[in-house]
Amino acid sequence: MKKRKNHSPEFKAKVALEAIREELTLGELSKKYGVHPTPIGTWKRAAIENMATAFTRRGAAPEQVSAADVDKLHSKVGHLVVERDI
Repeated sequence: MKKRKNHSPEFKAKVALEAIREELTLGELSKKYGVHPTPIGTWKRAAIENMATAFTRRGAAPEQVSAADVDKLHSKVGHLVVERDI
């Protein structure tokens, strides 16, 4: 039984980019890099889904939380504190 391989993010990105280009099939990429086609497809999907993050500004403001959500969380924390103390 073979030991499981851990591939570096750079390797995954390189293989995913080739998969996105679709110059070779997943089977051909599998033979070329010695990786099963399933992870190559997963890496390709992940690369496409996360591509927009490459174009976000660094230090951009995180999503704002509404005051209603904060109040709801504060009340939940208070409720849990009271339960714990009982």
